[in-house]
Amino acid sequence: MNLKTSCEHAIFAAGCFWGVQATFDQVNGVITTVVGYCGGTTLNPTYQEVCQGTTGHAEAILITFDPTIISYDELLDIFFTNHDPTTLNSQGPDHGSQYRSAIFFLNEKQRLPAKEKIEQLTHCNIYSEPIVTEVIASTPFHDAEEYHQKYYLKHNITCTILLTDKK
Repeated sequence: MNLKTSCEHAIFAAGCFWGVQATFDQVNGVITTVVGYCGGTTLNPTYQEVCQGTTGHAEAILITFDPTIISYDELLDIFFTNHDPTTLNSQGPDHGSQYRSAIFFLNEKQRLPAKEKIEQLTHCNIYSEPIVTEVIASTPFHDAEEYHQKYYLKHNITCTILLTDKK
Protein backbone atom coordinates (compact mmCIF):
# COMPACT_ATOMS: atom_id res chain seq x y z
CA MET A 1 0.00 0.00 0.00
CA ASN A 2 1.36 3.43 -0.98
CA LEU A 3 0.43 6.10 1.57
CA LYS A 4 1.04 9.63 0.41
CA THR A 5 1.86 12.21 3.07
CA SER A 6 0.53 15.71 2.95
CA CYS A 7 3.52 17.95 2.31
CA GLU A 8 3.76 21.63 3.15
CA HIS A 9 5.93 24.44 1.83
CA ALA A 10 8.06 27.17 3.38
CA ILE A 11 9.96 30.03 1.75
CA PHE A 12 12.98 31.59 3.45
CA ALA A 13 15.65 34.08 2.42
CA ALA A 14 18.91 34.07 4.35
CA GLY A 15 21.64 35.37 2.08
CA CYS A 16 23.13 33.46 -0.82
CA PHE A 17 20.68 30.70 -1.66
CA TRP A 18 23.37 28.11 -2.39
CA GLY A 19 24.35 27.72 1.25
CA VAL A 20 20.75 27.88 2.45
CA GLN A 21 19.85 25.03 0.12
CA ALA A 22 22.83 22.98 1.26
CA THR A 23 21.71 23.41 4.86
CA PHE A 24 18.06 22.47 4.38
CA ASP A 25 18.86 19.56 2.08
CA GLN A 26 20.47 17.86 5.11
CA VAL A 27 17.34 18.12 7.27
CA ASN A 28 15.29 15.01 7.95
CA GLY A 29 11.73 15.65 6.79
CA VAL A 30 12.69 18.08 4.04
CA ILE A 31 11.49 16.45 0.83
CA THR A 32 12.81 18.90 -1.77
CA THR A 33 14.36 22.34 -2.03
CA VAL A 34 14.43 24.74 -4.94
CA VAL A 35 16.42 27.97 -5.05
CA GLY A 36 14.88 31.03 -6.63
CA TYR A 37 13.66 34.55 -6.17
CA CYS A 38 10.82 35.93 -4.06
CA GLY A 39 9.59 39.24 -2.73
CA GLY A 40 9.94 41.39 -5.83
CA THR A 41 7.83 42.80 -8.59
CA THR A 42 9.72 41.80 -11.76
CA LEU A 43 8.05 38.97 -13.66
CA ASN A 44 10.38 36.04 -14.37
CA PRO A 45 13.51 37.66 -12.93
CA THR A 46 16.94 36.42 -13.94
CA TYR A 47 19.95 36.05 -11.67
CA GLN A 48 21.62 39.00 -13.39
CA GLU A 49 18.57 41.21 -12.75
CA VAL A 50 18.26 40.15 -9.10
CA CYS A 51 21.99 40.75 -8.53
CA GLN A 52 21.55 44.35 -9.65
CA GLY A 53 19.26 44.85 -6.65
CA THR A 54 16.53 46.58 -8.65
CA THR A 55 13.86 43.85 -8.86
CA GLY A 56 12.93 43.79 -5.17
CA HIS A 57 13.53 40.03 -5.07
CA ALA A 58 15.58 38.18 -2.50
CA GLU A 59 17.53 35.04 -3.19
CA ALA A 60 15.24 32.50 -1.53
CA ILE A 61 14.58 28.83 -1.07
CA LEU A 62 11.31 26.97 -1.48
CA ILE A 63 11.23 24.03 0.91
CA THR A 64 8.80 21.14 0.59
CA PHE A 65 8.60 19.29 3.89
CA ASP A 66 6.69 16.54 5.64
CA PRO A 67 5.09 18.06 8.76
CA THR A 68 4.78 14.61 10.34
CA ILE A 69 8.60 14.49 10.46
CA ILE A 70 9.59 18.13 10.93
CA SER A 71 7.46 21.07 11.96
CA TYR A 72 7.43 24.56 10.53
CA ASP A 73 8.64 25.76 13.95
CA GLU A 74 11.66 23.45 13.71
CA LEU A 75 12.41 24.82 10.23
CA LEU A 76 12.30 28.32 11.74
CA ASP A 77 14.84 27.22 14.37
CA ILE A 78 17.20 26.00 11.64
CA PHE A 79 16.62 29.18 9.62
CA PHE A 80 17.51 31.47 12.54
CA THR A 81 20.46 29.37 13.69
CA ASN A 82 22.13 29.21 10.28
CA HIS A 83 22.37 32.87 9.33
CA ASP A 84 22.64 36.27 11.00
CA PRO A 85 19.14 37.76 11.18
CA THR A 86 20.51 41.00 12.61
CA THR A 87 22.28 42.28 9.51
CA LEU A 88 20.20 44.35 7.13
CA ASN A 89 20.61 43.41 3.46
CA SER A 90 23.78 41.47 4.10
CA GLN A 91 25.04 37.97 4.86
CA GLY A 92 28.76 37.29 5.03
CA PRO A 93 30.46 38.69 1.94
CA ASP A 94 27.16 39.29 0.12
CA HIS A 95 25.57 42.73 0.30
CA GLY A 96 22.36 44.12 -1.16
CA SER A 97 18.63 43.74 -0.61
CA GLN A 98 18.68 40.47 -2.57
CA TYR A 99 20.57 38.95 0.41
CA ARG A 100 18.15 40.11 3.10
CA SER A 101 16.76 37.92 5.84
CA ALA A 102 13.09 37.19 5.19
CA ILE A 103 10.34 34.72 5.92
CA PHE A 104 7.80 34.69 3.12
CA PHE A 105 4.72 33.27 4.78
CA LEU A 106 2.15 31.37 2.74
CA ASN A 107 -0.70 31.59 5.26
CA GLU A 108 -1.58 32.69 8.79
CA LYS A 109 -0.44 29.29 10.07
CA GLN A 110 3.08 30.41 9.09
CA ARG A 111 2.90 34.14 9.79
CA LEU A 112 2.02 33.80 13.46
CA PRO A 113 4.78 31.31 14.41
CA ALA A 114 7.34 33.39 12.50
CA LYS A 115 6.37 36.54 14.41
CA GLU A 116 6.31 34.60 17.68
CA LYS A 117 9.77 33.13 17.00
CA ILE A 118 11.22 36.61 16.49
CA GLU A 119 9.58 37.81 19.71
CA GLN A 120 10.92 34.77 21.57
CA LEU A 121 14.46 35.26 20.28
CA THR A 122 14.31 38.97 21.06
CA HIS A 123 13.01 38.36 24.58
CA CYS A 124 15.74 35.76 25.28
CA ASN A 125 18.50 38.12 24.09
CA ILE A 126 19.90 35.46 21.78
CA TYR A 127 21.43 38.13 19.54
CA SER A 128 23.34 41.25 20.57
CA GLU A 129 21.62 43.33 17.86
CA PRO A 130 17.93 43.62 16.91
CA ILE A 131 16.52 41.03 14.51
CA VAL A 132 15.77 42.62 11.13
CA THR A 133 14.21 39.56 9.47
CA GLU A 134 11.16 40.52 7.43
CA VAL A 135 8.00 38.49 7.89
CA ILE A 136 5.97 39.21 4.79
CA ALA A 137 3.36 37.59 2.61
CA SER A 138 4.91 35.59 -0.18
CA THR A 139 4.88 36.94 -3.67
CA PRO A 140 5.20 34.43 -6.52
CA PHE A 141 8.31 32.29 -6.18
CA HIS A 142 10.43 32.12 -9.33
CA ASP A 143 12.81 29.19 -9.75
CA ALA A 144 16.41 30.23 -10.31
CA GLU A 145 18.25 29.06 -13.39
CA GLU A 146 19.19 25.37 -13.47
CA TYR A 147 22.90 26.02 -12.88
CA HIS A 148 22.00 27.42 -9.43
CA GLN A 149 20.00 24.36 -8.35
CA LYS A 150 22.09 22.16 -6.00
CA TYR A 151 25.07 24.39 -6.77
CA TYR A 152 26.88 23.09 -3.69
CA LEU A 153 26.76 19.52 -5.09
CA LYS A 154 27.86 20.57 -8.57
CA HIS A 155 30.89 22.35 -7.07
CA ASN A 156 31.65 19.99 -4.16
CA ILE A 157 30.88 22.55 -1.43
CA THR A 158 30.07 21.23 2.03
CA CYS A 159 27.83 22.87 4.57
CA THR A 160 27.23 22.00 8.20
CA ILE A 161 23.99 22.71 9.98
CA LEU A 162 24.49 24.78 13.10
CA LEU A 163 22.13 23.89 15.90
CA THR A 164 23.73 25.82 18.74
CA ASP A 165 22.51 29.06 20.26
CA LYS A 166 24.14 32.26 19.04
CA LYS A 167 25.17 34.75 21.71
